[in-house]
Amino acid sequence: MYSDELYKNIFEANKKWADAKNAEDPDFFAHLAKAQNPDFLYIGCSDSRVHANEIMGLQPGEVFVHRNIANLVVNSDLNALSVINFGVEYLNVKYIIVCGHYNCGGINAAMQPRDLGILNPWLRNVRDVYRLHEKELDAITDLQARHNRLVELNVYEQSLNVIKTAEVQKSYLKTGYPRVAGWVYDLENGMLIDLKIDFEKELDRIRKIYNLTDK
Repeated sequence: MYSDELYKNIFEANKKWADAKNAEDPDFFAHLAKAQNPDFLYIGCSDSRVHANEIMGLQPGEVFVHRNIANLVVNSDLNALSVINFGVEYLNVKYIIVCGHYNCGGINAAMQPRDLGILNPWLRNVRDVYRLHEKELDAITDLQARHNRLVELNVYEQSLNVIKTAEVQKSYLKTGYPRVAGWVYDLENGMLIDLKIDFEKELDRIRKIYNLTDK
């Protein structure tokens, strides 16, 4: 019975939200229904505590969102790659943001020596990030600090994976957009941290091997 009431409450809350939006702006839904024209593509974690619009201070229609466990961009994941393609080719987004967060369950799981079943191949991508930065991470004796650093390094590596895509390379060389950035969200204080990835430098470095522009 409790679960049924919880489910029904969603629709009551939805009506209150829609009524409040209409009271605030009678044209809100009419404008929203016409089209989306976001400047940002946000690739984040599926964690229920982190919502792109809210933490970015943006309204519906202003950010195109893709989420998965541990905010991964995997070259065999047609879901993520299709989102990037649509965001770049059809929405003409100006920025692609890869956003991780501290206290990430996916990152924590990847740090454990456990068989996690169907999660194994997915989390192997995080373990690959650890392998690439093993020396730095092993030197961090505090486990929480090591976790936080792996969160940051994972965001960095996934940002590089975005830059490796043909859509991003071709569009940037043609129009100057999109630019790729890496962020971390701190659940304890609600603040976003810009990892200040040097996009142009990384693009030049990546194109030595992953050049997909025919130039």
